[in-house]
Amino acid sequence: MKDLATLSYFLGLEVISSFDGYYLSLAKHSSNLLSKADITDNKTVSTPFEYNAKLTTLDGEPISDATRYRQLVSSLIYLTVTRPDISDAVSMVSKLMDAPCFVHYATVLQIL
Repeated sequence: MKDLATLSYFLGLEVISSFDGYYLSLAKHSSNLLSKADITDNKTVSTPFEYNAKLTTLDGEPISDATRYRQLVSSLIYLTVTRPDISDAVSMVSKLMDAPCFVHYATVLQIL
């Protein structure tokens, strides 16, 4: 084994050491995720998901190529490591990865 000094970055997690513990941040991952979705200049919302909103597979027209949707949702799942406040919304959209619709994609963009 080899000591490579203090831990500062590991698997996308930025680690900051303090006198009272360690702080984890995914700020770089978050900014990369926003640029991947092309929404870097959009306004923010206070809640990631509407209260009592229900999403089903019959919500509208399905997306022809769901690859981008799946990539964004999987990145959001990783983001819940440091953002547990979005875990309910991410859980809801991750259940629809097999047949996403445009409404579901809009919901993912709102979570971002």
